[in-house]
Amino acid sequence: MMQSANGRALYTGVTNNLERRVCEHKEGRGSIFTAKYKCHKLVYFEEFGLVDYAIAREKVIKKLSRANKEKLIDSMNPERVDLFEQ
Repeated sequence: MMQSANGRALYTGVTNNLERRVCEHKEGRGSIFTAKYKCHKLVYFEEFGLVDYAIAREKVIKKLSRANKEKLIDSMNPERVDLFEQ
């Protein structure tokens, strides 16, 4: 999940190359949503061996309430640091 600097916007997506995709988002080339809302901070991610599992999980996460997305992020990254920088 990518988060805007002010923490208001969250973006959930799937990719086969996390490093490349995060760079695209940070450069404003990732998606219209991330460019518009400046979602440039990687705050949560999961890894899967099969793309079908990744897509299924993305759909589940996208349907979560904002509160449950926040809990998911807090389970991995309570400080909300940019995990890409780690």
